[in-house]
Amino acid sequence: MTQIDLSALSKAELQKLQKDVAKAIDNFDERARQEALAALEAQAKEMGFNLSELTGAKKAKTANPPKYRNPANPDQTWTGRGRQPGWIKDAITSGTDIAEFEI
Repeated sequence: MTQIDLSALSKAELQKLQKDVAKAIDNFDERARQEALAALEAQAKEMGFNLSELTGAKKAKTANPPKYRNPANPDQTWTGRGRQPGWIKDAITSGTDIAEFEI
């Protein structure tokens, strides 16, 4: 291993070295994780499975697309699930049919 005379370095050089070492450690950890994952996937495949089947990993949920849009402010949307936003509540109480806001 290379010896570095830390006492000969300036504070800025020491800080840069510290950042470089932290980045190298992160990169090493990520490479080791990827190698372990690849080995596990290969082992699972040999046995006729995929790794997500064995670990019970859930598929990522996809966001529901918006179903309603506020005509006064098109940036305001609602999927039709959960609590009604204020602009929907206001429209319903004023007698407007919710179907007018459908996208």
